[in-house]
Amino acid sequence: MMSTTSMKDKTTRYFYSFYFLTFFSFGALFPLLTVYLKEDVGLSGSQIGMIMSISPVVMIFVQPLWGVFSDYTQKPKQILRWTLFLTAVTGIAFSFMESYGALLAVAFLLAVTQSALVPISDSITLNYVQRTKGNYGSIRLWGAIGFAVAVLVAGWLSDFFSLKVIFFTFAIALLLGTVVSIFLPKESQTISVNVRDGIGTLMKLPKFVMFLVTTFLIFGPVFANNFYFGLFITDIGGTVTGVGIAFLLAAGSEAPFMRVAGKWIARFGLHAIMISAASIAMIRWVLYFFEPPLYVVYATTIAQGFSVGLFIPAALQFVRDIAPNSARATAVSLYTAVGNGLGSWFCTFFGGFIAEYYSVAHVYLFFGVLTMCGLVFIMMINQADKKQLAKAS
Repeated sequence: MMSTTSMKDKTTRYFYSFYFLTFFSFGALFPLLTVYLKEDVGLSGSQIGMIMSISPVVMIFVQPLWGVFSDYTQKPKQILRWTLFLTAVTGIAFSFMESYGALLAVAFLLAVTQSALVPISDSITLNYVQRTKGNYGSIRLWGAIGFAVAVLVAGWLSDFFSLKVIFFTFAIALLLGTVVSIFLPKESQTISVNVRDGIGTLMKLPKFVMFLVTTFLIFGPVFANNFYFGLFITDIGGTVTGVGIAFLLAAGSEAPFMRVAGKWIARFGLHAIMISAASIAMIRWVLYFFEPPLYVVYATTIAQGFSVGLFIPAALQFVRDIAPNSARATAVSLYTAVGNGLGSWFCTFFGGFIAEYYSVAHVYLFFGVLTMCGLVFIMMINQADKKQLAKAS
């Protein structure tokens, strides 16, 4: 008879595999999708921006509906399996679309089904680790590894075959993830987030509102970079395999910084970590505007580990710290929607127009300016906190 410890270890390995495969699928498709739409389909920058901005907009409105549906049915595993399968099928259908209208339609369908994957799987995982006193970070880390490895593999396959291979790599990884999801535990108690409850309280907190603006300005470029970095690499002379190497270095560098983030935050403080991370991100974006040699771009990808790997955990802790206990879930939900959704849409959409009328390098200047503005807001929050501490003492 299998012991409780060995059963827990086996279940944890299923979670590792699931996150690796799910994020492997994302890494195989999205970083190279802009390159495919430009080189194989021949779309303009504004058309690419429109298609790529569909996903973050859909996420803002559709993700909460998937959560409500999951709570209502109390069958998150079944919903997860079906959305994994439908996302894989939609990904394959994407490869056969050639007209702009058809591409918009299938991008919308893909965004609808894909938007269910992360929140529902995270809900199952968080319930499991809370019940078993496990470590969510050690599980989620496999997603970052999967994403990093996927871009390298998809880039190599695209050079060997054609860029259409990204859709089939995406679909195969999701279908394998569908099989693995069968072995995940039956966690029916989903985490319900009611955005309406507590929103009035949060909007009365000037610091929280300022941080929402900060999130929009800093996370928007971070997430939009996933769509434009491939175009940037190929524009300055890199190959599709080179795109994969760059993403492997960038995404792979996040893991070690995430591992030490808690210790660094405790040692240097939230404000210092966020200011440092945002400053590094801003320098990176502005550097890309000057189109440095490829080896410099590869060398600076580690900046993503420092900026993203430290800013994400620091920002999440900051949001939880300043929100009242009764509105913490709502605060995190708003913070995610503004940064991952609204900020990503804004930067992706307008980045497309900038790329078309100027260049991809100018997109990174745009990212640099936005991040600089976000940095100003963090410094304002820091000064306000210092004054508050001075008055209290």
